[in-house]
Amino acid sequence: MAFDSMHRRRILIALATMALGLIAPLASAQVERYVAAPASADGIGKRYMGREIAAVMGWQGAAWLEREEREREERTDLLLVALDLKPGMVVADVGAGTGYLSRRMAPAVAPGGKVLAVDVQPEMVGMLQALARQEGLSNIQASLGAEDDVKLPSESVDLAIMVDVYHELAYPYEVLGSIVRALRPGGHVVFVEYRAEDPRVPIKRLHKMSEAQVRREAEVLPLVWERTVNALPWQHMVVFRKRL
Repeated sequence: MAFDSMHRRRILIALATMALGLIAPLASAQVERYVAAPASADGIGKRYMGREIAAVMGWQGAAWLEREEREREERTDLLLVALDLKPGMVVADVGAGTGYLSRRMAPAVAPGGKVLAVDVQPEMVGMLQALARQEGLSNIQASLGAEDDVKLPSESVDLAIMVDVYHELAYPYEVLGSIVRALRPGGHVVFVEYRAEDPRVPIKRLHKMSEAQVRREAEVLPLVWERTVNALPWQHMVVFRKRL
């Protein structure tokens, strides 16, 4: 019996050692994905694939999202045309904020479709729900996401969009991975970002992204670049398809 007990103990130790050996490289990859650096005025001191991640605009800045001149400055009407939404589609608005875009997409996917509006700030989710009720938009479903996960069901979404959001994600790889999981096969993810290539765009540097940087970061996941739309005054719209 003593021999059997000792033998079992050795086997358990060996298995535990093997498990640690498998976990260690994963943990190392997680640590190495992001690089700490001194924070700039608009950043969080964390770099990913060569860029510093921008600080999140808090819910206190909600008025900026609902400003009267936004339609003229960003031409959301042209964005909606380029998205080519159809009745019955399920669209995820990631980092939806007050739901400025969600409320404009909701009629385009009706009847039968819905907008899954996700944000990480409970205050934003509350404002979004109130504005959707005020406008009678019952096909908007607001939910609270996590810093590293949009928390949407697997293969439930036809199209996911992030408008001036991705550059602020503290965990861009993880969040984008969760979006890809939520997309149906052949579904699309759309990045709308202020153009870093254009110095005339009156936005702070860290809150802009180049098309090349968007593609570099998206293509480490099973996403295939499909097209880039440059019809908007300040932003580009970079569209990817989930690889089958």
